[in-house]
Amino acid sequence: MDHATTSIEANGLTFAALAAGPADGPLALCLHGFPDSAWTWRHLLPDLADAGFRAVAPFLRGYAPTEMPPDGLYQVGALATDAATLHEALGGDARAVLIGHDWGAITAYAAAGWQPERWRRVVTMAVPPPGAMGSGFFTYAQLRRSWYMFFFQHPLSDMAVAMDDLAFIDGLWADWSPGYDATEDLAHVKDALRDPANLAAALGYYRAMLGDGPKDARYDDAQSHADRLPPQPLLYLHGDGDGCLGPELARGAAEVLRDDAGSRFEMVEGAGHFLHVERPAEVNRLVVDFVTVSE
Repeated sequence: MDHATTSIEANGLTFAALAAGPADGPLALCLHGFPDSAWTWRHLLPDLADAGFRAVAPFLRGYAPTEMPPDGLYQVGALATDAATLHEALGGDARAVLIGHDWGAITAYAAAGWQPERWRRVVTMAVPPPGAMGSGFFTYAQLRRSWYMFFFQHPLSDMAVAMDDLAFIDGLWADWSPGYDATEDLAHVKDALRDPANLAAALGYYRAMLGDGPKDARYDDAQSHADRLPPQPLLYLHGDGDGCLGPELARGAAEVLRDDAGSRFEMVEGAGHFLHVERPAEVNRLVVDFVTVSE
């Protein structure tokens, strides 16, 4: 892909990032999830650049080569604040769009709702918008898929995930995107998480969400928007073979987004959880068509 590596100072951290497109183009900030890295945006960045965007995919806090946060905070409010300060550091304006997958989607909901003036449109993938899942998360079938979230609360999970060169992560990708050859992606993910400090940071996202991970009240305002539908037009994408969050959980997105002007839901056929690397041509087309709509 035609890209450059860069570093950005934002929210007291030095973020490493991949970037493509004209420096004076509107910002398209692309946020990855777990277990993932900025490299899974390698297919989308050049297409966004061709559409005139300055497309930037940072490695999220705690993921190498981004700097480790000295405060050890991984709550959603901190992630949303990172997105807002990256927007500012990159010279973003009201034309900017926000794109997120998995944890990046959770971050996007909070960031776009907290400071809506920064983002014109929002695209999320693999974690349905607030209100869409309802009680579906607590079905037996979904709790079986989500066991890892609860396992990560145990202090021994760091050791278990790290064993055999992070083979645990190989298993998650195989379960979540069955049939996809993730060799290239896994190499990048393991580079980002091989250091025990980085791995603990990635698991810290789940501990802050479900357990007793550290939190700071200064992020409470941003955090409070994570459970609300953001006001911007929203495109939500989900793979019909997602082995992490089952497609039945995503179908509620159509109802949630029905009355929001310009918003919509698309199920991507033949794709699992990492749909943007499994079906890049289709996903890129959907994303670029959506973010280039004139208001």
